[in-house]
Amino acid sequence: MTDQRPNFTLFRQRLLARERMLGTFLKLPTTQVIEMLGPIGYDFVVIDQEHAPLDRGITDLMILAARASNIAPLVRVPEFTAAGILSALDCGAMGIMVPHVNSVEKAKAVAQSCRYAGGSRGFAGLTRASTWGSANGVQHMAMQDRQVACIVMIEDQDAIEHAGAIARVDGIDALFIGRGDLTASFGDDPDAARKVAEISTKVAAAAREADVPLLMLPTSRDDFEFAKGLGASALLLSSDHGFIRTAAAKAINDFSG
Repeated sequence: MTDQRPNFTLFRQRLLARERMLGTFLKLPTTQVIEMLGPIGYDFVVIDQEHAPLDRGITDLMILAARASNIAPLVRVPEFTAAGILSALDCGAMGIMVPHVNSVEKAKAVAQSCRYAGGSRGFAGLTRASTWGSANGVQHMAMQDRQVACIVMIEDQDAIEHAGAIARVDGIDALFIGRGDLTASFGDDPDAARKVAEISTKVAAAAREADVPLLMLPTSRDDFEFAKGLGASALLLSSDHGFIRTAAAKAINDFSG
């Protein structure tokens, strides 16, 4: 029998199966961009509360727009707090991405906040996540534990040696290599790009050995091939800011002179 569940609910299943999925970061407090991305064919979006002015209200609307457009909404929280994760999940996020996870202890706390069984996620029965009570409490909790992806970001130098242990924490579904912060940590070191590439290779190996998926954000076609070569199966292509800037720059170049 064909699986009749909406595609957005299958994100974690597809992630764990290492299916190739393409997404992007969202930083603009609007729903229209998401409504465009769904029909184009993007698999998921990451609503970026860390680096954009996205409060709970607009995040709620953006999650609604993504689900309505059959595209999986993930939320990158600004920092780890159980309350921040709970808010995003109750609004219907299909995944959580947590920045700056540099220890097993923090990874365990993140995982517990994302899970009911064996975790500490607070319960609410009338939320978008529970389809407004269409599922009873037990069904809702089991469904969420099956469907919600818990992703942690390895983006600090002191996290590198712990990447394998972090990946093995029960409840952590995937690692994201935060090459932006890693690069920034080297300051004006002219050898930063090579060092970050070496770090990425180490983290990718740790993910592979722990048998967890890897996410990356490639910056060019060559970098896309590099990320695929490391085993990244879920890849983020730029952001809404990046798409607008690239298209605007091309337009002005095309029509100037």
